[in-house]
Amino acid sequence: MRARFVFSTFVCLLLGSVLLNLRAENPRTASGEEDNGYSQISIFAKAVQLIRQDYVDGNKTSYRDLITAAMKGMLASLDPHSQFMDPDDFRDMQDDTRSRFNGLGIEVSIKNGLPTVVTAMEDTPAAKAGILSGDQILKINGTSTERMELQDAVNVLRGPPGHKVTLTLLRPSTKEIKEYTLERAEIKVQSVKGARLLDTELTGPFKIGYIRLIQFNEPTPDELSKTLDELQRQGMQALILDLRNNPGGLLNSAVDVCAQFLPPNTKVVSTQGRVASQQRDYSTSGAAKERPHFPMAVLANEGSASGAEIVSGALKDLHRAILVGETTFGKGSVQNVMQLPDGSALRFTTAKYYTPSKQVIQGNGVTPNIRVPMSAEQERALFALRSAENIKPDEEKNIIKTKDPQMLRAIDALKGVMIYAQQNAPKLDAVKK
Repeated sequence: MRARFVFSTFVCLLLGSVLLNLRAENPRTASGEEDNGYSQISIFAKAVQLIRQDYVDGNKTSYRDLITAAMKGMLASLDPHSQFMDPDDFRDMQDDTRSRFNGLGIEVSIKNGLPTVVTAMEDTPAAKAGILSGDQILKINGTSTERMELQDAVNVLRGPPGHKVTLTLLRPSTKEIKEYTLERAEIKVQSVKGARLLDTELTGPFKIGYIRLIQFNEPTPDELSKTLDELQRQGMQALILDLRNNPGGLLNSAVDVCAQFLPPNTKVVSTQGRVASQQRDYSTSGAAKERPHFPMAVLANEGSASGAEIVSGALKDLHRAILVGETTFGKGSVQNVMQLPDGSALRFTTAKYYTPSKQVIQGNGVTPNIRVPMSAEQERALFALRSAENIKPDEEKNIIKTKDPQMLRAIDALKGVMIYAQQNAPKLDAVKK
């Protein structure tokens, strides 16, 4: 009797919550039927009651287990980026933004019904094994991923370091199926890497700087600012910003990165959703440090997602940089994270990102000004270069010359811009006089 009383109280609380949120007129479903919250919640409550009463395994029918499973299914049914996070999952997500977690170093998303590699972050077990953006995960530890929820896949990929995980991957570009056994490690992501002036054998008389952004987390803007200061002290005349295989991260971090290259109060991205609060413009800070307007190229590929697409789209649309490489991943939706009283959280899509020219990123990606595809062999060579320790400058230069056509095209584009500027400088000076 007490159990039934508790259940009835639970149903009343649910219905009361719905009552507070119901509008004067009920919305309608896609089929045109009235979408009545009272009737649907009562059907759900009845289903919970029947399962708790008659399901064969009573140890699977606690209210917590049933409601958690229902919330996971509800969020997963909306889109690949919405999810329910239990308290442990929510803490893991918070650790991500602080640049530390345990796992394989794979950023995944659901694409065509399967967990798909957005990027394998460099200096991680996944990158060192040669896993590439676009690889589809068919099995994890022998278990099929078909119909597997994203968070369930992530929970297996992450975990205590030292444990091994076996992945069966399909590479769509080659139709190759391959099995990888990787060992989890502590992943510490340094967001700014590889900063230097490129070898003059590649750049000629010009000093072209190079910076690679691994992802957009809390320290990224400050790290980038310090790196740019140092390159400018070395006489940098132009810059290549490498966002290849950058899975994104924090929106504010991406906007602050744009502020390093654009005038103050410049709109770099906007969001549009169902409610007025989701119609927002995001602009560079009015207090951002101003820098010389040096020529700039951005490198992007299929592994560039979310925040990387915001930066790529803004710098391209505002004619601040030439975008070189391949069309980006196409993850351009806004997820709000709302913590619940028990420490769990809901992450659900509330809006879509639009570039300054009103191009929607979600599902489309950002197209480059100069399209330069790379083969799987070239991508593996690039990963090997980034994972290598103590590589000699001549070896690095040779790999760029033979295996990185995107970098070479970016260098050529910048050299062309600077040669043109030099040739036309006397004419411009004469006009000013």
